[in-house]
Amino acid sequence: MPPPDSVPILSCADAKTWETGLLKDESAEWAAMKQAGAAIGRAVGEDFREIGGLPSSARILVLAGKGNNGGDALLAAGALLAGRAEAGVDLLLSYGETALRPLAKRSLDTLRQAAGPRLRVVALKQLKAELAGYDVCLDGVFGFQFHPPLDEPTAELLAWVNTHPRIRFRAAVDLPSGLGEENAGTVFRADFTYATGILKSPVVAAANAPYVGRLRFLDLGFFSDGAPASDERVLTAALLEPLAALRPSLSDKRTNGHLFVLGGSLSYPGAVVLAVRAALRSGVGLVTAFVPESLVSEYAAQHPEAMWVGCPVNATGGHGSAALPLLRSRLARADAFLIGPGLGADAETLALVAQLVAEAAVPLVLDADALRPEVISAAGVKPFIGTPHAGELQRIAPVLGGASGAVIVRKGPLTSVVGRASCPTSAEPVGQEARPTVYYSPFGGPVLARGGSGDILAGLTGGLLAQKPDDPLLAACRGVVWHGHAADLLARTHGQVAVETSQLLEQLGPALTHLHD
Repeated sequence: MPPPDSVPILSCADAKTWETGLLKDESAEWAAMKQAGAAIGRAVGEDFREIGGLPSSARILVLAGKGNNGGDALLAAGALLAGRAEAGVDLLLSYGETALRPLAKRSLDTLRQAAGPRLRVVALKQLKAELAGYDVCLDGVFGFQFHPPLDEPTAELLAWVNTHPRIRFRAAVDLPSGLGEENAGTVFRADFTYATGILKSPVVAAANAPYVGRLRFLDLGFFSDGAPASDERVLTAALLEPLAALRPSLSDKRTNGHLFVLGGSLSYPGAVVLAVRAALRSGVGLVTAFVPESLVSEYAAQHPEAMWVGCPVNATGGHGSAALPLLRSRLARADAFLIGPGLGADAETLALVAQLVAEAAVPLVLDADALRPEVISAAGVKPFIGTPHAGELQRIAPVLGGASGAVIVRKGPLTSVVGRASCPTSAEPVGQEARPTVYYSPFGGPVLARGGSGDILAGLTGGLLAQKPDDPLLAACRGVVWHGHAADLLARTHGQVAVETSQLLEQLGPALTHLHD
């Protein structure tokens, strides 16, 4: 089975080489620029919905340099004007109009034709004097071929825009100006970075996160006829297409997998409910949840689609060692096993989990309190998916080297999945073990920065794993993309603030049915 739907992330130098081979003449470059500009405009409009939607009277500030990156920004501004009759553009050409390269000049002419009197060319001195408010600032000063040093006037411009108190949405075209293989002393600070065609490695470097903001990848088909090898890749929404397709007409609940879930405690009763509800929406056929016995009647009444099994608890309200025979007797019925949501971390519970992990013959998802060194060590070389946030990853990092079957979901502002494909790619020598690859997900955002979102991801991933237990990497990548795509829809529908985590569940269906909207 090939790696999950993704495209390579390249260094700036490798991206230049690939683009040069792909875009062989000015006609091909212009076609790609028009495609990029339209895609950026569309994406900015979609992401602006998280703060109420771009108004018909939007004020747009465009910062454009000499080359194609500036041209992309100019074309994106034209796309944003379309359908917004009262919108206007202020354009700052950082090196003047006479310095524009041919395609950037062509982009400016295209914008002028579309905008007419709604386009105003301005200078920094004028902007400072007016201190006007802007809905969007599009940064297209430098592209991925930028190298320091940064000239003083441009550094002044970027610093001023970074601190402007009345810009609602800062968008970098391809990558923030001043950022590259080596950064300038001043870098544009974006709310969103829209990587066009090829995602360049500087935008996924952790040190650059304050400049990049939220990352979006706009696929322009640059790898439709092949791609160079890379140990870093970006996941695409195509990963969800099989889930949006018709299911076999002769399916029954047993053909779609059976997920076991062990979680919950008297101290943390809610997490396992979110995980189970997410699993129920994953397409899995059966879900059996093992929870403290005193919680079963309430959970079963509220969520009868799952099978709830009561387990004896210990003195702290967590799963006790007496639950081991019960779980052992049933585990052969499972296709995958999720352990951790709301579990608690007392010694007896963790000993029980370590024993189950050591004995389990099915692939595992280990989440929350199950992410402990002793549990990871018990897994050994067995296939499992771990879903740590930064603190949990630091806790288990010392023992991950011995877990050759691990697929690790590194949760954070830019979530990534680290793992090996089910078989080597064509770029890897026959007979050698496939190298781990990092898959970045450009979906989701701050709406996920609240309690319970990780429980939903764990349940969703567990349900996907039960349906394809032979491919943990696919389940992990698909779970992350689905979770993030649903989060984007939630924020665009209800905003980033006044939502509850459980509302994310209601967006899992639309994330599939509106996959290509």
